[in-house]
Amino acid sequence: MKGDAIAYPPRGLSRDEAARYVGVGSTLFEEMVVDGRMPRPKHVNGRIIWDRVALDIAFTALPDKNSGLQELLERSKRDGGQKR
Repeated sequence: MKGDAIAYPPRGLSRDEAARYVGVGSTLFEEMVVDGRMPRPKHVNGRIIWDRVALDIAFTALPDKNSGLQELLERSKRDGGQKR
């Protein structure tokens, strides 16, 4: 088979590839699909594949972990910048 001159990521990913793509294990990924945090797969003949673009959208919609910085800034504003 002739190699492709253009390198690009695949659009359709298997369950394990999709889980790895978003940075979680397969079991957690399945839980996220069931609870709606990740998209449901597409069925192409006998294959079950996830759309990489849909994964990007779902991943972007996940909440960010609060690093505490915003809370510190808000507390500083309330306290007038004085340390406790």
